Amino acid sequence: MIRIAEFLPPTPSLVWKLAKQAGVDDAVGGLPFDDPMNGTDRPWDYLPLLRMQQRYADGGFRLAVIEARPPLNKAKRGQEGRDEEIAAVCTLLENMGRLGIPVWCYEWMTDFNWLRTSTTTPSRGGSLVTSFDASLLEHAPPAEGGPISEDELWANLHYFLQRVIPVAERAGVTLAMHPDDPPLSPIRGVGRIMRSVENFQRLVDLVPSPANAITLCQGNFTLMTDDLPGVIRHFGRQGKIAFVHFRDVRGVPTKFEETWHDDGQTDMLACMRAYRDIGFDGVLRPDHVPTVEGDANTAAYSAYGRLYAIGYIRGLREAVYAEPR
Repeated sequence: MIRIAEFLPPTPSLVWKLAKQAGVDDAVGGLPFDDPMNGTDRPWDYLPLLRMQQRYADGGFRLAVIEARPPLNKAKRGQEGRDEEIAAVCTLLENMGRLGIPVWCYEWMTDFNWLRTSTTTPSRGGSLVTSFDASLLEHAPPAEGGPISEDELWANLHYFLQRVIPVAERAGVTLAMHPDDPPLSPIRGVGRIMRSVENFQRLVDLVPSPANAITLCQGNFTLMTDDLPGVIRHFGRQGKIAFVHFRDVRGVPTKFEETWHDDGQTDMLACMRAYRDIGFDGVLRPDHVPTVEGDANTAAYSAYGRLYAIGYIRGLREAVYAEPR
C-alpha cells in the first residue's frame, strides 16, 4: 500500500507535531546544512546525515526520501568544476545507502528551481495559492548564467547519470527525477528538458537501470497530459515511479494556479486507483498547499493547509484500497 509522508525540515518544528498527530510516520527530508556540529563535515557526509536521521527517528519518523541537493549548477551547465559537484552527489548516495535511506529526489532545472509569478493568488474562501503567468516574464532579464540549449542539458545529464547511476546501484539508492516546474522551455533563455511525458521516457531510457527513476509530481505531469492516470500506469508498469508529489493545478503550462487538493483539474481518485493498480508501495507526500486563515504565507508550504491535504489523501487511500479489484 502507498505510504503517506510529509516534507519536514531537518530540525523539529510545528509541522513535525502536526504531521505526527495526523498519523504520518514517514518523513521526506532536506539536507542538514544548519547542523551546528558539521565543522569540517559537509551536509552530505555520513555523520551529519546520521544525526539528521536520528532526529527524525526521535520524532517518530522514518526518513524515507531526501529531497535536497548538493550544489549542481556546474554539472547541469557542463562547466569546469562539475566533476567535484558530481563527486559530492556520489558521496551523498553512498552515505544514504549506509544509512538505509532509499530514495533521492533531484531535478535538472538550471540556474533557478520552481518558479511562480505570484504567491498571493486568491483561492477558495480567501485562501492564497501560488500561480504562474508566462506573459509576466516577457520583459524579464536573461538568466545570469546566460542561455543554455536543451541539447546541452541532455548531454550534461547523460554525463551525470553515467557517473552516478553505478554508485546508486551499489548503494541501493534510487534516483527520482523531479519535473521542471513549470514544464515550459525556455524560461529567461534557459532550456528546460524535464517537461514532457516523452522526455521522461527518454530519461529512463538514457541510462537503463532500476536506480534511474522519476518523481511523479502530479502538479507538473497534469500540465503535460490529459490522461494522468494513464501516465501513472505507463511509468508504473516499468517500475519507474520512485516517489510521488500529490497535488493539483488549474490551467496550462503558460498560465496556471495551484489549487486545493479537491479543487483542481485532475481526477485525484482515479490517480489513487492507478497507484493501487500498479502496486506502488513507496512514498507519496502532499505538496504545495494553500495558505489558510490564521497561517503564515510560506509560498505553498504553510503548516495548516497540510492537515487538510493529509486528511484528504488518507480518505482517498482508505476508499480505494477497500474497493474490490
